Amino acid sequence: MYFKREIEGIIQSLRTQYPCLVLTGARQVGKTTLLRHCFPEYNFVSLDLPSLAEMAESDTQAFLTAYPAPLIIDEVQYAPKLFRNLKVAIDKDRHRMGQFILTGSQKFTLMREVSDSLAGRAAIVSIENLSAKELSLDSGSDWADVLARGFYPELWRQREMDRHQFYASYVASYLERDVRQILNVQSLRDFERFLRACAARSGQLLNMSELGRDVGIKAQTAKDWISVLEASNQISLLEPYFENLGKRIVKSPKLYLNDPGLLCFLLGVEPQNLPSSPLMGAAWETFVYAEFRKAATAHGQPGNLWFYRDDQGREVDFIKQHHGRLDLFEVKWSENPDQKWFDRINEVAGILRQSKTQNPGQSRLLCRTRHAFRRDNVSCEHVTDYFRGQV
Repeated sequence: MYFKREIEGIIQSLRTQYPCLVLTGARQVGKTTLLRHCFPEYNFVSLDLPSLAEMAESDTQAFLTAYPAPLIIDEVQYAPKLFRNLKVAIDKDRHRMGQFILTGSQKFTLMREVSDSLAGRAAIVSIENLSAKELSLDSGSDWADVLARGFYPELWRQREMDRHQFYASYVASYLERDVRQILNVQSLRDFERFLRACAARSGQLLNMSELGRDVGIKAQTAKDWISVLEASNQISLLEPYFENLGKRIVKSPKLYLNDPGLLCFLLGVEPQNLPSSPLMGAAWETFVYAEFRKAATAHGQPGNLWFYRDDQGREVDFIKQHHGRLDLFEVKWSENPDQKWFDRINEVAGILRQSKTQNPGQSRLLCRTRHAFRRDNVSCEHVTDYFRGQV
């Protein structure tokens, strides 16, 4: 079963504009499936197989003869020396677009190699798990079950698959393959504890010292490990919005796991217990932030999202730049919104307006309401209704 991805249009377009396309994303998010569906005429090779990675590294000419362009090279980070030779191959026919499509699950490694060898020759796109829109989810879905299951394609392609088994295998594979390659971690057990500590703080301000103390590592080690989690697309950091708003604004980013299902697995939360769990709000906010990222990437608008929090405790979950304005979003699990949430959004909108350099746009409360309505200049609607309407 193939789920049509919203990002297909961007990928198809970039393939015609650059000699090389680089698709990055975490393991199991569907990179290979997507590319083989969109480009069935391409040759395909995966460097997950050590013998092929060695061939690509040590005898590139034989490798490219055996696997000629147009070619999809999966998990290309396992052969870093290949990039220089791809540059040579591309430059032999510089204006032939779409010669190579590369995939990798280690974003920073790919960025470094592409910057060094394929600058100006490659477009880079990041893909995440399935979105609620791609799964045709709506306000009537069993959202506790959806969040606990998560959005990895394989869990939806095979609905009978046990999520515990999937995530246990996923974490084990991630630790053994990606973590060992990116960083020389002496104890994978400590790193797994660090990953769980991050899951427990999804949606919270990032505090390196606190994270390190809880796991028993130095703050600098915690910083290095956060970079590893970012590099392997397991977490995202959301920066605060503070342009021209003075020193009173919180400067630390917020930490999010990239998938609520992985969060629930790491913290041992079951679907039936999730609605009453103190982690419910974090799981819901983690899901909504992921939806923002997926929609932005699919529409070619990454990097236009922040949060607001100041030293007086005034905050909104998300600020999105849209047509020169700043749209404000508060995110709640509840089906019955409380008046204080509308007041909170309007308070921050007033702060932005008073700065005289900002131009607040629309304000929205995204929750599980079954019926959209408007109150005090704030639109209240179900999350899926909002993202379904994004084009």
